[in-house]
Amino acid sequence: MSEKIKSPNCEICAFRSVLFNSLGIDGLGKMNTCKDQFRFKKGEVVCHEGDPIESIIYVHKGLIKLHKRISENQSQIISIARPFNFVGLLSVFTKTEFFYSITAIEDSSVCFIKKDCVLGEIETNGKFALDIIRRMSRITDDILESKFALSKKNLRGRIAHILLDFSENIYKTNEFELPVSRREIAELIDMRTENVIRIFSEFRKDGIIKINGHMIEIINPEMLQRVSSAG
Repeated sequence: MSEKIKSPNCEICAFRSVLFNSLGIDGLGKMNTCKDQFRFKKGEVVCHEGDPIESIIYVHKGLIKLHKRISENQSQIISIARPFNFVGLLSVFTKTEFFYSITAIEDSSVCFIKKDCVLGEIETNGKFALDIIRRMSRITDDILESKFALSKKNLRGRIAHILLDFSENIYKTNEFELPVSRREIAELIDMRTENVIRIFSEFRKDGIIKINGHMIEIINPEMLQRVSSAG
């Protein structure tokens, strides 16, 4: 079960988003009264597809996935949100219900900021409204660029791209615990699970990675980058 936790004031939070820099002390104080923070264990659902959009979700710590069920036994991962990411900005102005589910893929803490508070601030603070628009545009660009980059690659290139993203952009190290299963990787890159398992085995045999349970060590990052670039 998710656990409500005491969160720091927005104005002193070390994880405060640059989006809130335009609010000022009064705006931050108001926003602080509009939020709750919860801790989710890996695998816990943050919200279900079809739930009403009552809050904007901000990832304080950890990783969460946005995913949509496309059949009884199949889902598609839309994206993975990391610390400092907002979730729901693309939907909050056009929809009343989430059209995807959100699940923690590692132990995470998440802030829920009441939608009405954010909308009220937008109406009275033009700079904050512009920052929201910029953030929404950046989210859209990131999702489209990632999907386009993957669509141009073959299976080996797609998996190399995902491993490099975890290594370089999320964990900042060549050795990390992979937070997603082989099936989830398949859902993310639109491939079959058995093919993902096969490519991991090939990378291991080729001396590109080491695998120890959920731990991945990239032992030849230059080769992995070449595989990703060759596509």
